[in-house]
Amino acid sequence: MAEFDLVVIGGGPGGYVAAIRAAQLGKSVAVVEKERLLGGTCLRVGCIPSKALLESSHLYEQASHGFEDRGIKVGKTTLDLGAMMQHKDKVVQTLGGGIDGLMKKNKITRFFGHGRISEPNLVQVDTAEGTQDLKAANIMIATGSQPSTLPGVELDGDRIGTSTEAIAFDDVPKHLVVIGAGVIGLELGTVWRRLGTKVTVLEYLDRILPGMDNEIASEALKIFQKQGLEFHLGTKVTGVKVARKSCEVSIDGGNSIKCDRVLVAVGRKANTEGLGLESVGVATDKRGFITVDTHYQTSVPGIFATGDVIGGAMLAHKAEEEGIACVEQLFTGYGHVNYNAIPGVVYTEPEIGTVGATEEQLKERGIEYRKGVFPFIANGRARAGGHLDGKVKILADASTDRVLGVHIIGAHAGELIAEAAVAIEFGASSEDIARTCHAHPTLAETIKEAALAVDKRAIHF
Repeated sequence: MAEFDLVVIGGGPGGYVAAIRAAQLGKSVAVVEKERLLGGTCLRVGCIPSKALLESSHLYEQASHGFEDRGIKVGKTTLDLGAMMQHKDKVVQTLGGGIDGLMKKNKITRFFGHGRISEPNLVQVDTAEGTQDLKAANIMIATGSQPSTLPGVELDGDRIGTSTEAIAFDDVPKHLVVIGAGVIGLELGTVWRRLGTKVTVLEYLDRILPGMDNEIASEALKIFQKQGLEFHLGTKVTGVKVARKSCEVSIDGGNSIKCDRVLVAVGRKANTEGLGLESVGVATDKRGFITVDTHYQTSVPGIFATGDVIGGAMLAHKAEEEGIACVEQLFTGYGHVNYNAIPGVVYTEPEIGTVGATEEQLKERGIEYRKGVFPFIANGRARAGGHLDGKVKILADASTDRVLGVHIIGAHAGELIAEAAVAIEFGASSEDIARTCHAHPTLAETIKEAALAVDKRAIHF
């Protein structure tokens, strides 16, 4: 029987990164993954392929009708969807091969098959050749999440699907209905709108982007509507019927919407099926997420869990931070994640970046704060590039001036938010950001100006 200091079940961002860190600390490590390609949902059917399509569709839209006002004339633009999909797949395969290389470099043993915990220190791997037992001093569950579904909506993997199907359509739908106005629904809805699809977004709540700062979400709604996305908020979907190559989506009130395809994007749930949690006594909450303590240990000593499977923000980088913190706590005695400094990004156009507390959260907590806002339209680099939509919003403690939250909607917000995350991680004040010299002309100056605006002394607005 093979023996390891750590066996990680799941080869996604949280799992393989944790395995690498443990190997760097001199430990013997194994990773159990049932998919041929390491990288998890994020790499195979999530973050990476969707971003490849977002980038490609953005270029297509620019080439189609975004260059003329810049003095660039091009001929008729045509779409080769097959080539676009091939590029996406090549990106995925290349990155997956890179992870394989990292496993070899760090001398991590890979087991291809489904892993389940049969005893507190024993992992059984079901492979094509049979069952293999792995003895583990410690076990980490990093199996991620899977798409949630809706009552009355049966996924068929074709006309009615999740993000997995929506990143691989073999043709451009005439009409796509997206159920759910969260990050996944808006990103993939944006992809297909750019390629010529009519996109209708149905959301049960009376707003888009649940959990995000409401001012930023409201701004995003106006921009997306201007771009052509159609929204029905406060709308409950009661069922979907498929008839050959069309769908009929039933909504409350007895109305229905006909379309070509339906994307169900109503959140994600813990992926714990077949792990053997019940047999060893690993506790879960009422939503099915594994419960852990501050060191990511489950109710069973020696068994840990990180990433989507324990709930919270379902982000690849959050899973990575937890995986590393768990391993470092286990093998060095210290590991920590600052959840106030975990950024989130929506890769639409414009992008949305957020980190720290929202304005609504500060009000709920009774925390007095000051707010500074600066619009992209007043920034030289943004105007030169034609990126006029959006704003930066900084929330700072009213008494200490410590930055509590930063929310950006605008060009390259996903990159700009990194500065804000660093500021929160190091306990910076808005004055610290305002006093830091930012290169001109750059989009980053919007952050400096928003910090100045906290003290009502913005220069350029």
